[in-house]
Formats: sequence, C-alpha cells, structure tokens
Amino acid sequence: MSLVVLISGRGSNLQAIVQAGLPVVAVISNRADAAGLEYARKRGLATTVVPHKDFATREAFDEALAREIDRHAPRAVANAGFMRILTPGFVARYAVRIVNIHPSLLPAFPGLDTHARALAAGVKLHGCTVHFVTADLDGGPIIAQAAVPVLADDTVAALAARVLRQEHVLYPRALAWLLGGKLVILDGRVRVEDPDEKQFLFAPDA
Repeated sequence: MSLVVLISGRGSNLQAIVQAGLPVVAVISNRADAAGLEYARKRGLATTVVPHKDFATREAFDEALAREIDRHAPRAVANAGFMRILTPGFVARYAVRIVNIHPSLLPAFPGLDTHARALAAGVKLHGCTVHFVTADLDGGPIIAQAAVPVLADDTVAALAARVLRQEHVLYPRALAWLLGGKLVILDGRVRVEDPDEKQFLFAPDA
C-alpha cells in the first residue's frame, strides 16, 4: 500500500498525512516554489515538479502528471491543496483511488473562497469534506466531514484556521480507510466497513 500526494503550496495537509504514519512514497507539485516540497525532501520523500505552465493544454499536463504518479504505482492519490482542475480522462484513470479535501461542508460552497462565502451566507456550521474526485468539481462521493461552529465575531482567517485544524484530523483518517480497503460506494454514498469509525466529526471547541 502506498500513497502519492499532490500539492501546490505550503503542504500543511501533507505534513498531517506524513505525521499520521501513512505510507507516502512521493510528493508531486505543479509549482517549484511550493513550500511543501522542502518538507517532503527533509523527510526523505521522493519529490517531482511538473510545471503546468510548460504545457499548452490541460490534457497534456495531466498526461505528464499521470506518468509521474504511475512511476510509483500507488494504491491511492491524495490532492492536498493541489490547485488544478483535473480533466475527465485523468480522473477516470484513477477512479475511486484519488481523493481530495475541500474546506467546506459539501455540497455547500464548492470552488474557491469558501470561508468568506460561508460568513457572507450566515451559516452556523462550516467545516471540511473529504471526497472522491470525479469529473464534477468538488462533486464526488463524500467520504467524511468535520464541522465547526461559526462564531459571531469570526473573521475569514479565524474560521479558516479552525477548519484547517479539523482537516489535519480528518484527512489522514479518511486516507487510512481508503488504503485499508474499508470504503464501499453504494448508490453514490460512501460507507466505512468498520462500525467503530465515524464519518462525521463535530468540534464545538475548535
């Protein structure tokens, strides 16, 4: 069992995944300046940069990315702050093996600026979602979610920080289920084949 992690930035979820002891074999980024690459190198992990600006089309970039992933023959691929919209062909290649963590309680607030949008909408709960990646942006089957309360005096930064702490708890847990073969998709819904595992977390004091 092994895991390839895709990043574009600081790699805080990458760090949580590694620190949880999951079998990361490689870290790939579309940006050479992604801070998470330095963390990966210090941990002795294989790193590769596939600059998306070097390719004329999304399809060409995704093909090059797939070649790098396949060199490691991973059981699963984790998007951890990987800021690229993947093509349907790429997603199909890794169907039910590629997952993402999104900073909202999907299906609410797909896409960008989730924390600002949550505050503007006046929601009382916000959080994060781990889901399988499909051709629908942030629309794949939901594996697990974690929620935090939205406080009356919240700022975007404060809310984002509380959600991020839950991301660091939730993502390694969901990836461990996937790597352990514990996930079953039935009629678009994901179930964990372990009665002791919880697919929803609530952190009232986060």
